[in-house]
This record gives sequence, structure tokens and C-alpha cells, in this order.
Amino acid sequence: MRDNVWMRWPSREALSRVGVHKARRVLARVTRAVVLATLVATTLTNPELGGWALAEGIAGIVVCGILAWGFWRATLEHRLLPSLALLALLLAVASVGHQAGFRVPALVLLCGCAVAAIERLPLVAALPATAVALSVYAAFDDDAWLTTAATTVGLALAGYVLRLDAEARAGAQRLLAQERAARAAEAESAALAERARIAREIHDVLAHSLSAQLVHLEAARLLIERGADREVILERVVAARGMAREGLSETRQALSALRGEMTPLEDFLGELVATADRAGVTVTGERQPLPAEASQAVRRVAQEALTNVRKHAPGAAVQIRLDYGEHEVTLDVRDSGGKPGELSGSGAGYGLLGMRERAELLGGSLDAGPGEEGFVVTLKVPV
Repeated sequence: MRDNVWMRWPSREALSRVGVHKARRVLARVTRAVVLATLVATTLTNPELGGWALAEGIAGIVVCGILAWGFWRATLEHRLLPSLALLALLLAVASVGHQAGFRVPALVLLCGCAVAAIERLPLVAALPATAVALSVYAAFDDDAWLTTAATTVGLALAGYVLRLDAEARAGAQRLLAQERAARAAEAESAALAERARIAREIHDVLAHSLSAQLVHLEAARLLIERGADREVILERVVAARGMAREGLSETRQALSALRGEMTPLEDFLGELVATADRAGVTVTGERQPLPAEASQAVRRVAQEALTNVRKHAPGAAVQIRLDYGEHEVTLDVRDSGGKPGELSGSGAGYGLLGMRERAELLGGSLDAGPGEEGFVVTLKVPV
């Protein structure tokens, strides 16, 4: 539904003091105090007034202050009928005051009503109310008609300028509030993304470490069931303990990576193949620093691929090839194949699936499947 500008109230931000500079608020208060003091002084020094007339004048000023405060509150709450009623009472007080001899306070009150009406009411009500106030002012004013006309036009323009200024201030306040909300949402989103990243890193480290331990522990269980030698069983248990230590080390590395403290990727792959039998690594292309997420993806895929070789093709030769391209880095892990190991059925099979999801989050891809001899895992990540 289209908004009707004539029926629309000034926003509550425009009608309130929100966003008004402190110096401007102080200036407004000083101006109101000066006007009030002038009106009181004019009333008290009027030689034509005395006795009860002075008391009535002071009482009238107090009543006008109360009515003006009520008008301010009613307009702030967008209550049209109470606002118009209070404005009508103010005009009535001004008329009565003028008839009682309080000419200057009455004219000032009429001017204030005219400006306040056009500044704080919907235009459909503001224009008639302002017209009434200015008409009464013109009727009571003793100046030349040209001066009176200029004054009434100036008051109307002043009220409208104040209205536009208040709306502009309110618009700035709304934009500022939206910007703050957007920044808060952005910060919250970044925090959630960082939490997800940390959770993903720790999950991948633990999944790799525990999966490797499971390989050796499951082998130890099978050896025990078959009555194997104590030394053979102990070798598997020691290997599982070594995997647990490696898992702790990898967890520390992951935490260091999250802090931006990572060893070079080539060194990491070299250390990785050093712990595996019949494994080698080749690096091609112009070496370049990778973003933390891309570097972590390469590391985790290499670890997962070697773990799968231990499970599904124990003893197979593994060749890791890392290629730095112009726009992407490619990791290729190939094994020579072999007979399935006793633990080929262990695990849930979610390791490479998680790596594929990680690659897709980075805009890359991961392919895994049989090769010419064994199994091939290929990761491509944009840089």
C-alpha cells in the first residue's frame, strides 16, 4: 500500500530528541529560558496590569507550559485527537490572554502554536491548525499588513524547515541503527564461521588420528584372536600409541594453523611421507603461500589418503604430487594397489566425503576413485 504523505506523522525519531547534538539541545533550552524570562518580565513590568492581573498572567504562563508539554507528549505518541485538543486549548489561552491585556505573550504563543503544528502534526492536520493560528495572529497584530504577511509566511516556512530538518536527522539515526545492526550481524556471522572452522579443523584432526589408531588396534584384536606372538601384538599396540601421539601433535599444529602459525606445506608433506613406508612426494610449479583454509585442506586430504592406503592396500607404494598452478593448487595421491587389508571394512567411510565438502566450501573439488593400478585421490583448490 502506498504511503500517503499527507496522513503520515513525522517519525518518532524526528519528534524526539534522539540524535540531537548536545550543543544544540543546550542552545534550545537556553532559547526557551530566554523567551520564558522575557514573557515573565514583560508581564511583571506592564504598567497597565496589577494585582490579580499579574497573578493571572503568571498562572497563564504555567498553564501554557503544562499544555505545551502535553502537546509534545501526545505528538510523540502519534495521538492526533489529544494533540489537536491541546493545541486548541493553547490557542484559546492565547486569545483570552490577548483580551486580558497580555498582548506580547499572546502573540508569542500564537507564533509557537503555528510553528509547532506544522513541525509535529501530519500535514492534513498541520496545515489547517497552522492557518488558524496565523489567522488569529494576523487579527491580533497591530503592525502593517505587509509586516504581518511576511511574519506569517516566515513562521510557516520556519515550521516546515524544522520538520524537514527533524526528518533528515531521524533518517540519519535510522541509517546509523541499520549500520550498527549490520555490523553486529556481520560480527556474529564471522564468529559463527570461525567456530565452524575451528570445529571442522579439530574434527578432521581427531577423525584422522582416531581412524589410524583404529587400524592398529583392530589389527591387534585380530592377532589376539588368532593367538599371534606377543611381540607382533605389542608392535601393533605401540604403533597405536604412536598414532595417538601424532594425533596430539596434529591437534597442536591445527591450533597453530588457526593462529596463523603453520609450517610450510612442502615440509609438512615431507614429514608425512617420512612416517609411511614406500611413500614419496614431488612438488612442481612455482611455490607460493596459500591461504590458511586451502593449506589446511591439502594437509587433511593427504593425511586421509595415506590412512586409507594403510587400511585398504597395506604395503602399497604411494606417490604424492603437489602442483602449484597459476590459479589453483592440485594435490594428487596415487597408490600402486594391492590386496585389501584385514581392516578394509572398518570405518564409516566418511573421511573423503568430509574432505570433498571442505574442498567445495573453498570453491574447489575432490575426486577419488580407482586408477590404472590402485586408488587415486585428486584435490583442486583455487588460490
